[in-house]
Amino acid sequence: MKYLSTLLISLLLATVAGNAWSKPPDQLREEFIDRMVTKHGFARDDVRRTLYQAHLQRPILEAISRPAEKRLNWSQYRNIFVTPSRIDGGVAFWRRHADVLRRAEERYGVPAHIIVAILGVETRYGAHTGNHKVLDALHTLGFHYPRRGKFFREQLSHFLRFAREENIPATVPTGSYAGAMGMPQFMPDSFRIYAVDFDGDGRRDIWQNPADVIGSVANYFVEKGKWKRGGAVTSPAKGVTTEHQRFIDAGAKPSLAAEKLRAAGIVSDVLNNTDGKAALIDFETHDGKEYWVGLDNFYAIMRYNPRTKYAMAVYQLSEAIRERYQQVATAQSAG
Repeated sequence: MKYLSTLLISLLLATVAGNAWSKPPDQLREEFIDRMVTKHGFARDDVRRTLYQAHLQRPILEAISRPAEKRLNWSQYRNIFVTPSRIDGGVAFWRRHADVLRRAEERYGVPAHIIVAILGVETRYGAHTGNHKVLDALHTLGFHYPRRGKFFREQLSHFLRFAREENIPATVPTGSYAGAMGMPQFMPDSFRIYAVDFDGDGRRDIWQNPADVIGSVANYFVEKGKWKRGGAVTSPAKGVTTEHQRFIDAGAKPSLAAEKLRAAGIVSDVLNNTDGKAALIDFETHDGKEYWVGLDNFYAIMRYNPRTKYAMAVYQLSEAIRERYQQVATAQSAG
């Protein structure tokens, strides 16, 4: 097993030859330090000292090489996230923070159950925020993961600026193996751009402050996702045949006229209430293909994570939480 693990890492690192990135890690690190000094005003010794404290984490390279979105079909993926425990946990979180969620929905137009479901999928409402040091994760992926090294070096740059702005030692924050932080699992650039101080205490705390977490997720959906207040998200599609593959191939970003899909014989509730753009999406399940029509708000969820399975898990969990929350409220009113 140890041999196989070593072989896997060797193969991952060997992909340098097949990628545009051919510079050794030490050279990339020096170039990174130069940019932090010249572009962002850091002291060279400070950046070098910080990076010296980062450690290459081989488990991170293994984890990022096998993401669940690629390994699992929709049935398997759904069974991880749309579960009774996550539904009940979402209802409990909603009830504890109902006032803040109501205020966020009023300000941003993002429904409470969508915000809650994001937190349920990402971290089980803050129970599992990750135990990797963010510095280690971003250093490992930025300098030792050729396929997306440029992206993670940019995140490392944002992270060091985040630590400076928030007056936090860069060696302290923990997160996911990809460097995502806090209850909503914001990447460092997302924190710097979209996190908000929703309770007005002068800090943006996405680790321990539910108000800031809720407000930040809602702000992210509006500013980056372009969430449409009151808009539908998605609904199952019927009438899909092999002749409609060209619609599926168009991608998950809504780019097809709803009228065109209706005229092609595709039936879906959301198509009956829009004259805008839509997308036809397929999912591989244990029982064959499953088809859905997604609108702009479905794509807004994908701006949080660009996988259709992720967005559908959030949507279906949100609907289950909303239904259960309403059932509990009705039962209490009757009692």
